Amino acid sequence: LENVVVANDINLTDARFPVQYVIRPQTDDLHDYRGYAGKVISGVYKKGDSITVQPSGLTSTISAIEIGGKEVDEAFAPQSVVLHLQDDIDISRGDVIVHSDNQPNVSNELEVLLCWMGNKPLVPGNKYLLQINSRVVKAVVKEIEYKLDVNSLLKEPAPEQAKLNDVIKAIIKTASPVPYDSYKKMRVNGGAILIDETSNVTVGACMIE
Repeated sequence: LENVVVANDINLTDARFPVQYVIRPQTDDLHDYRGYAGKVISGVYKKGDSITVQPSGLTSTISAIEIGGKEVDEAFAPQSVVLHLQDDIDISRGDVIVHSDNQPNVSNELEVLLCWMGNKPLVPGNKYLLQINSRVVKAVVKEIEYKLDVNSLLKEPAPEQAKLNDVIKAIIKTASPVPYDSYKKMRVNGGAILIDETSNVTVGACMIE
């Protein structure tokens, strides 16, 4: 294990920065301070980069980058940083800051390969919360397309409901658009979970196609 190279697991090409927290001290010393805190899950960000905020599509330019309270010229995955933008635009937790010339998919309908982990069966039409990184949205499972036999990897006819440990192909509709990448392309921005609204228990693990 000591000799396993893990650097290749980090994507430094496709920049993705899910906002976890908006920092607005609003003190006398930091009256105009507005920073967007989070973890760079992939790619590299540099001062002066043109960026787009998804899913809103608003654009701006990176004016400063902070790591540990000190300004730096660039940041890369998997560093935790604070980004500052030239424009005061509406950004909140769960939004994703990306390079304007390298965009993720944005949709409110997702095709996923889903492993069901709930004790109660999954029935099409049931409502849940879907979380991808720091973004949480209301969602409904529209339909089950098929069930996957985990031993043979053959596709079986769609069941009426999914039971514990079933792996299915499903269509999920979200209440608001979700920025995402294919799981095959970028695991860090292509994996999601389904959460039971009443118990807050994680009931499904999703790989977005």
